[in-house]
Amino acid sequence: MRVLLLLSAVLLGGCETLSYYGQAAGGQLALMARARPVEEVAAGPALKERLGLAREIRDFASRELALPEDGAYRSYADLGRPYALWNVVAAPEFSLAPVQSCFPIAGCVSYRGYYEKAAAQRFAGTLRAAGHDVVVVGVPAYSTLGWFDDPLLSTFIHYPEADLARLMFHELAHRVVYLKDDSTFNESFAVAVEREGLRRWLAARGRKPEPLRDIAPQIAGVRAQLEALYRTRLAPEAMRERKRAALEALRPLMARMPAFEGQEPNNAFVASYATYSDLVPMFERLLEAERGDLRAFYARVKALASERSNQGPSSAPRP
Repeated sequence: MRVLLLLSAVLLGGCETLSYYGQAAGGQLALMARARPVEEVAAGPALKERLGLAREIRDFASRELALPEDGAYRSYADLGRPYALWNVVAAPEFSLAPVQSCFPIAGCVSYRGYYEKAAAQRFAGTLRAAGHDVVVVGVPAYSTLGWFDDPLLSTFIHYPEADLARLMFHELAHRVVYLKDDSTFNESFAVAVEREGLRRWLAARGRKPEPLRDIAPQIAGVRAQLEALYRTRLAPEAMRERKRAALEALRPLMARMPAFEGQEPNNAFVASYATYSDLVPMFERLLEAERGDLRAFYARVKALASERSNQGPSSAPRP
């Protein structure tokens, strides 16, 4: 759940924009100030074991997955909070297209990240007041796309081995390819890499992947219902009632996701999931076409990103 490109030396009109850049730059600088080389971290036995495992995963990522060999995940920062930041995702009341936040260099993304939960909730409140469905998502890690050496964080270092490997492979994948104005392309690519990376990591350790509970069909079914509903000409109140009924099926699923604690299932939740899943099958087919050669796969994805970039950004709601 997971790309943040921090921009510096960019001044735009509007107090809200300047305030957002201020918290983004300040939050990133504060995070980096806490980072220490792994070798210098004063760690008890539990943390020392996790840092050692993370080092093995990091080395495997470069050696076996052709992911960048750089300073990412060679340091550690204890943030003293449960998440690295909180993303605000919004969608119109009768649409599953996520509201876009646009920046001069990073382009448009389908979320906006805040280092303080209270600030994220305040921004979410303005979007709700404008009539949007909103979720505030806790994010344990994010990628600075190579602008900084992203550290290991206290927010995810104690994850189970498979989840830790999956997360690190995902974030490192963002350092390979980034397509401006297309969050679904970027996140789906990273999910494809994390899945293949985890399969290879477990195989190298003589283990088979544990079966995952596939929530995709359940969410896809609700999504299809909502898409069909929003194409109708029902009166708003009747549409709201049918929308509530369709989304109710996702309540038990959402309740088991700590990042969405206490929030209602809505269009923003469905849109957020779609960002990380819609193009995964396409990327997996590309990897299969390259017979598992990850370097060739990355080259194909970069070419595809260039091709899509030349087509121009797609239109989407903005706050």
